[in-house]
Amino acid sequence: MARSVADGEVTMGKALDTALLKRLVVYLRPHKWRVILAVVMAITAAFLGALLPKLSQVAIDDHILKGDMPGLLWIIAAMVGLMILNSLMQYGLTYLMQYVGQQTIHAVRMKLFTHLQDLSMRFYDTNPVGRLVTRVTSDVEVLNEFFSSGLVMIVANIFTIIWIVVLMFVMSVPLTLLTLVTVVLLLWTTSVFRVKVRAAYREVRYQLSRMNAFINENITGVLTVKLFGQEKRMNREFAEINKAHTDANVRSVFYYAVFFPVVNFLSMAAVALIIWYGGTMIAQEAGDSVVVSWLGSFLGGETLTFGIIFAFYQYTERFFRPIRDLSEKYNILQNAMASSERIFELMDTDIPTPQATDDAVPFAITRGEIDFKDVCFSYDGENRIIRDLSFHVNPGETLAIVGATGAGKTTIINILMRYYDYESGRVAIDDRDLKTIRTKDLRRDIAVVMQDIFTFRGTLMDNITLNDETISRQQAIAAAKTVGISRYIDTLPKGYDTEVRERGATLSMGQRQLISFARALARDPRILILDEATSNVDTETEKLIQEAISKLLEGRTSIVIAHRLSTIRSADKILVMHKGRLREMGTHEELLDHDGIYAKLYRLQYKRQETEV
Repeated sequence: MARSVADGEVTMGKALDTALLKRLVVYLRPHKWRVILAVVMAITAAFLGALLPKLSQVAIDDHILKGDMPGLLWIIAAMVGLMILNSLMQYGLTYLMQYVGQQTIHAVRMKLFTHLQDLSMRFYDTNPVGRLVTRVTSDVEVLNEFFSSGLVMIVANIFTIIWIVVLMFVMSVPLTLLTLVTVVLLLWTTSVFRVKVRAAYREVRYQLSRMNAFINENITGVLTVKLFGQEKRMNREFAEINKAHTDANVRSVFYYAVFFPVVNFLSMAAVALIIWYGGTMIAQEAGDSVVVSWLGSFLGGETLTFGIIFAFYQYTERFFRPIRDLSEKYNILQNAMASSERIFELMDTDIPTPQATDDAVPFAITRGEIDFKDVCFSYDGENRIIRDLSFHVNPGETLAIVGATGAGKTTIINILMRYYDYESGRVAIDDRDLKTIRTKDLRRDIAVVMQDIFTFRGTLMDNITLNDETISRQQAIAAAKTVGISRYIDTLPKGYDTEVRERGATLSMGQRQLISFARALARDPRILILDEATSNVDTETEKLIQEAISKLLEGRTSIVIAHRLSTIRSADKILVMHKGRLREMGTHEELLDHDGIYAKLYRLQYKRQETEV
């Protein structure tokens, strides 16, 4: 089932993609001696298992039929010993490969997660979170079965078949050839089955990815769903996705339900042929049967015994078992191929976070001077969001940016933080070109408070420090006191060690906003950026924040994006953006006197506030 790249899938590749297989095997290299040992154990265990029917034949023909009880006891002891040894080998093999599988997927998952951390914001703009979660969790977990019970067990099953066929030919060529007649039919059945089930597995993985993406989006936006009464519509959409996922699984189950009875039927057919031919030959009734007589002469007549027929019955059981297992292992391999396609597609995605040149020297922001010169930028390479933007911020100044939604205000911050690279022009901090500054040096000295606040699972202290060892507990508490969140924290039984639930469920919007302020201020940044940072707090909290900010901004460069123009009246410089261009620039009074876009916005907000009062 081919899927478009837009759907997060790639077209279905070859049944066994050797290129993908080579990339998967690379992860086994650190464990190559364990894998080699496992292969040796698998081959040995297969040989030991194949010896048991041969011992049964010896026990019947040489001891039971001849009444040799002492010799029979020795054969039984040998069989018990072989079974114990075989069981120990199977135990060691299972444990060894499960260990290798867990260690390998650990390495794959770490590499994939690290790669996701290195990708730029441009990548996350176009890829659903649920689909990425599926890659790191479900798709990687599929590889565990491939590494732990796929490759080595395929070798074990192949050698089991080889040992059985060799011993069967040694015991009786005619019976072996009769048994192999059914194998031709089985091989044809298996080829049809693996094509069908491969497509079914591909569809299952695709539908699972859709389901994860939908659930993640729905739960994240559950408040909006409830506010607008969209529960029924969401239920209908999920029912469709869930039904498609269920149908895909049912189709794969259907193929299994057909395949295994066919395999069992062919196995029983082989047993029936063995009993019919062998029993007739032993009863010396070949002369009375034209078919048996012809088969005997065609296959090469030889003496058959009860022990040989019994051994062949056991061999037939053992012969079809690894063939069934190989079909399952083939499906594991196909599932792994489908998952590895998606994993390596993600690993091969090359949209890294913008980085400085390799020869960049360490840098620390000391003054906080910012300079934009003729900067142009677009998110998609076609539609420019920023056009020929130029402005200068002196050290310690407060720059405010205003404008309608989509004017490019937040984009300026994205450029300054190097979430995205600008197309042309120049951006400099302290006279150092932004593209020559390492990302870690740049973001170490700049703190950003966004409108949408994210809190992590952990304590309140963890959410303020983000487990940064360079920030002491005293620094974090001081920052919390400065922004006023300490008044709330001090009322809690565990104080700063209080656990924060997922997405800050126990905190109000204003409290989360204050924690984000404390998180930024605890780092004592040289440049502080506030992107609509007071839009989600009440008037009293906003007044408290403004008082704290006015003290903290002394001697520190700051950039403030705000819709409430009353909060930026004291800014040293105000930029008015409109459709990606800088239309006006000046102080609050200068822009009012200019009577342009800013003055109109201010009068509109002033009238609105008067109406609200």
